[in-house]
Amino acid sequence: MNACDYVKAQVNLGVTSSAFEDGGTIPKKYTGRGEDNSPPIKLETIDKKAETIAIIMDDLDNPLGMFNHWVIWNIPASFSDIPEGISKEKIVKSLGNAVQGQSYYGNKHYYRGPKPPFGTHKYVFKVYVLDSTLNLSENSDKVALQKTMEGHILQYGTLTGYF
Repeated sequence: MNACDYVKAQVNLGVTSSAFEDGGTIPKKYTGRGEDNSPPIKLETIDKKAETIAIIMDDLDNPLGMFNHWVIWNIPASFSDIPEGISKEKIVKSLGNAVQGQSYYGNKHYYRGPKPPFGTHKYVFKVYVLDSTLNLSENSDKVALQKTMEGHILQYGTLTGYF
């Protein structure tokens, strides 16, 4: 299941980063060839009914198909400025006990930046504003997150970068 398959609402959330422009190049610092830090993400006009935020980051050009690098959920909606360098732990206390699930990239529970085997790849940060806190195990992956978010998405937006 692709996250966009069940997102009925149009893109209605502004998602930006001070690290790179939408459609621009992701700086090396935020990649597996650099410091492998998650980039800063800023959200604009979050719905007043919002409770939490979830982020899915995928490589769209992996030879094996869409490849997940990061899943994080239960970020309190009050965090409209998500800082760079989210700690590499399952429960992120500095983000209101947000949960980082299991990515396909080495089955890690934290951000794994771009590190394509060849060429330039397209990476998309999909951001979801939700009307609830998700009851989901920290060992869950992207598919489980997508299923659990169904019916709870208030807003959706993307940020795309290349590396």
